[in-house]
Amino acid sequence: MVLLDNDQFLAELTKLFQKSRTSGSVYTTMKQYYGQNKPKPKAAKGERLSVSDQSEHKCLFRATNGKKKISTVISTKDVTKFQMAYANVMKGNMDGLKKRDKRSAKSKSKTTKAT
Repeated sequence: MVLLDNDQFLAELTKLFQKSRTSGSVYTTMKQYYGQNKPKPKAAKGERLSVSDQSEHKCLFRATNGKKKISTVISTKDVTKFQMAYANVMKGNMDGLKKRDKRSAKSKSKTTKAT
């Protein structure tokens, strides 16, 4: 997995969307990031491992198309800027979605009216 800068991540995400335009999917995930790269060992019975309190919360953002994986870490001060840029990337690449089947929606509404 490649850890990129926020702007580089958005550029690579756009490329992933372009590659998967005809077939395939792009999966994105987001989770809280504590800054650790290796997993901590399990605690013994009765003990608890606590997550260190950090002054700044971070978010780990990942994207993959099954072959290529990219990720970035977003700090608290960059969240709004990143969110706006991410929304623009998503809006620009939502045109490859499949259309809904209207016949199934009409048949469902007829059955509900009959009862």
